[in-house]
Amino acid sequence: MRFWLVAVVLLLAACGQGEDRAPEAAPVLAEPVEVAFNEAGRPVDEVLADSQVVHRGNGEEPQTLDPHLAEGVPSANILRDLFEGLTTNAPDGHIVPGAARHWDISRDGLTYTFYLDPEARWSNGEPVTAEDFVWSWRRAVAPATGTSYGRMLSPIVNAEAIFAGDLPPEDLGVTALNDTTFQVELQDPTPYFLGLLTHHTSYPVYRPAVEEHGDSHVRPGNLVSNGAYMLADWRVRSRIELVRNPHFRDAGSVIVERVVFYPFEDENTEFNRFRAGDLHWTYQVPSSQFQWLEDNMGDALVVTPWFGTYFFSFNLTRPPFEGNLALRQALNLAIDRDILTERVSRFGEIPTFHLVPPGLPEYESLDVAWADMTQEEREAEARRLYQQAGYSAERPLEVELRYNTSENHRKIAVAMAAMWKQVLGVRTRLINEEFRVFLQNRAQRRVTEVFRSGWIGDYQDAFTFLELFHSEHGRNDAGYDNERFDRLLERIASERIPASRRNLMAEAERMILADQVILPVYHYVTKRLVDPLLQGWEENVMDHHLTRHMYLVRPREVGVEEAAEPGEGEES
Repeated sequence: MRFWLVAVVLLLAACGQGEDRAPEAAPVLAEPVEVAFNEAGRPVDEVLADSQVVHRGNGEEPQTLDPHLAEGVPSANILRDLFEGLTTNAPDGHIVPGAARHWDISRDGLTYTFYLDPEARWSNGEPVTAEDFVWSWRRAVAPATGTSYGRMLSPIVNAEAIFAGDLPPEDLGVTALNDTTFQVELQDPTPYFLGLLTHHTSYPVYRPAVEEHGDSHVRPGNLVSNGAYMLADWRVRSRIELVRNPHFRDAGSVIVERVVFYPFEDENTEFNRFRAGDLHWTYQVPSSQFQWLEDNMGDALVVTPWFGTYFFSFNLTRPPFEGNLALRQALNLAIDRDILTERVSRFGEIPTFHLVPPGLPEYESLDVAWADMTQEEREAEARRLYQQAGYSAERPLEVELRYNTSENHRKIAVAMAAMWKQVLGVRTRLINEEFRVFLQNRAQRRVTEVFRSGWIGDYQDAFTFLELFHSEHGRNDAGYDNERFDRLLERIASERIPASRRNLMAEAERMILADQVILPVYHYVTKRLVDPLLQGWEENVMDHHLTRHMYLVRPREVGVEEAAEPGEGEES
């Protein structure tokens, strides 16, 4: 039985996909010249490529470029180039000053005073002021704005009351002391606050453009931003083009003149574009190509741990999962995560029963009882719970499994449906949707039953995962509503003793898993191809890569005796 399932999963992962076959030959990637730097730490002009235009794959089409309304990693990638928060990320992911040149933190950890860089400018040349941040943050927390991530600013004084509609946004604990001094009052000490400020919810937006153009302020010609780049063109489902912002506070250090983001829902199309030399780096790669890529394109293949978890969610607000804990747990236990990671995703993802990824210095997830079971024991328990939930071979569960359009997501969904069918007899209808429609349906909870989810931490703290399931969080698409859990999050936010806070967070994760809100599958790794001629790109667990840190170099000249033989690599 187990051998049959493995064979089915392998077949589902590969059959009928002609483009999934190993390419006949690997592209010969150019080697970069050795990079030399001048006294200012900038690459000398002799090694720089004549054209400084970077082309990159970027997953799904962004639904908006409004920092306070955007959702998803593809939008965040673009927004990090367009805008800059008070803090930002170095190439290795560490937090460094952004629009704020430096800051002071009061002894009790409740007051942050940020001193803006006096050279900070909007892309129209106007200065970025403390009042810009005051207005923008009030907009981000205002219920009328409708941001999904507004609760990220909940540590600020009065933010919770504003979310509830009990206070106006003007009462948020932020103040412009003068044009370049911005002060924030927190309700409780928040260890991760500086990291939170790298998220796009905290970015400033240009008030005159928002007030004049409304929702259209994000369109080319209207969007005014304060980052290293500005929006030049947006062709829906084709490309988003940014050009260097000459007014950026550190424009002299920005080498790449233009960056073009391409939406690819099909990983094979993106892969072929990279092989043709049309892209400098990809958003991801086809899971079926891992071994071939490792053997033939090892210089370009980059696989690194990523601070995130791939999971599926249950809609707890409607049948069949509303009030049916046994059914949710049965589906959870029937999944063989080892097969999914080893035979389907296949890039070193870490199978998991947890929500919070490992590796945090101040956090460790509690043990999950069924993690120590064999898969056969889990499946036996799954069958018992399935019957307890009121289902059987004579009365099988019929369920919809929904995911956004992606070949890799499809393969995971197909494999899970096969496992549910074999172990429990479940009849699964697979539904794939364009990303915007998918997000909308998840948020409305009217048609979803089981749906693909996943979360990449916004800052390196377990709370960024736990807060998703607060009853009022904008991304609580499962509809989890547990007063005890909400109160536990409030205790975590106010707890000042690190050990106590760590224990409370572990208890909150245990509660989510015990209530079977989600079906965890694996912890992410990033998997992409990066052109060796693109320098300044560094691995980091947050996967934040700002174009302003990158540059293209000339290829090394290859002599006749060094030239690659035609067809090199074909036999692999």
